[in-house]
Amino acid sequence: MTDESIPTTQSIPLDAAPAPYVLAIDIGSGSTRGCLYDAYARPVKKHLFKAEHAFVEAADGTAEVDADQVVREVAEVIDGALTGIGPGLVRAVVMDTFASSLVCVDEAGDALTPCFTYADSRSWAQLARLRSQLDETAVHQRTGTRLHTSYHPPRLLWLRDEFPEVFAKTAKFLSLGEYVYARLAGIEGAATSTMAWAGILNRHTCELDEELLAAVGVDRSRFAPIIDPDEPITEVSAPALTRWPALQGAAWFPAVPDGFASNLGVGADSPAAAALSAATSGAIRVIVDGTPDELPAGLWAYRVSRTQSIVGGALNDVGRVTLWLQGTLAPLSYEEIDELLRAEPSEGTPLVLPFLTGERSTGWAGEARAVLTGVSSSSGPRELWRGAAEGIAVSYARVFEQLLEVDPGITRVIASGGVTGAYPSFMVPVSNALGFPVQVVDVKRMTMRGAAAFALSVLQPDRPLATIPQTGLTVPDPAQRPYFDDLRARFDSVYDAVITG
Repeated sequence: MTDESIPTTQSIPLDAAPAPYVLAIDIGSGSTRGCLYDAYARPVKKHLFKAEHAFVEAADGTAEVDADQVVREVAEVIDGALTGIGPGLVRAVVMDTFASSLVCVDEAGDALTPCFTYADSRSWAQLARLRSQLDETAVHQRTGTRLHTSYHPPRLLWLRDEFPEVFAKTAKFLSLGEYVYARLAGIEGAATSTMAWAGILNRHTCELDEELLAAVGVDRSRFAPIIDPDEPITEVSAPALTRWPALQGAAWFPAVPDGFASNLGVGADSPAAAALSAATSGAIRVIVDGTPDELPAGLWAYRVSRTQSIVGGALNDVGRVTLWLQGTLAPLSYEEIDELLRAEPSEGTPLVLPFLTGERSTGWAGEARAVLTGVSSSSGPRELWRGAAEGIAVSYARVFEQLLEVDPGITRVIASGGVTGAYPSFMVPVSNALGFPVQVVDVKRMTMRGAAAFALSVLQPDRPLATIPQTGLTVPDPAQRPYFDDLRARFDSVYDAVITG
């Protein structure tokens, strides 16, 4: 098949969509979506459905969602997406979810707790205890994750300490995706990537890390079997097939984390391409063969299969910074923002460390907060906006620098996310800080599309998928290199003095 005959990712009517069909489900922080995709991973028109939800949050660090509500939402979007689809026409069901989720269930499979999300930080005291008891550097090298409230070890210890009766009654500790599949289709099994994103998988053996389990007092038997991407499940409960005859004979792929699906959704599926996401939070990730022998301290490495890992780092605050600026100190028009982001850098721009809600990569200073320096009487909204954008750009560059240590063969950086759509020129300072071209792609619902592409790569590995529309390439300006080198040095100096000092 020639490139000219391969379609783009735009949606297509059902009567023009070739089989096999894939049902993809995306459980995000604010909604559940379901959509039917064709053999090219194109969304099928009028077969996309959505249900909204919200995390329950509180000042003590609570960030949870009702797991049974999400089960009902998934059932509803499946109903909608499969309307008018005949028996046995869907070859696969695939799901992605926000990562590092946890639901405690009893022997009957009923939820004993809400779903604790990645953002729940109530286990901070248990985190401090684990850091005092374990060699965090050794844990990081074994699991690819630092000890952090986002991951399972401190949360399991918190449950044992604060809710001993619930902890004792828990037969299984499940991710949200596992729980949804169990309730709707009687499926048991956790994707390799899900266990890795939970912070409890030994990235070298692809088995759960025994030292961590011992430290939190949980036996391996209380977790589901680990299933690799090429091992979908075909035996599901009779009620599921009665309700959804279109899924007869379908392969059910255990839920994968949204970060993995996002890479696949934008086409960053090889070691040559890094995916840069710029939404409320941000990240740079690359899929590599095997797993790095030694992992730089600022990065994580999650196994996604027995043969591949995804390596990268995350920023807490990207779009969140733009929303804060627009709502507080520096409201500007989109035209003004576009102009200032494309402008030559100015020596009078304030230095901003953009840590509104703490730092993940590269320093993992969860308690960090934003820092503004170099503010003068001449500093107005434009200067604050430019300083914040440059601070975010340098934060990406700190991650990218370590990523190149792991994968020096990166030839493309592919950017996507709400910020790239709202502020296309945002990639100008990012490209200059990285010293690397950045290609923005236009993919609607890229994470769900990535989940569909993941399933299709197993079902039909030799068939090409739809091509992804791209914007013009943003290329760094060599003349700005001295400015960004100096900016990086000043950023690091303030970081060392204020954040770690």
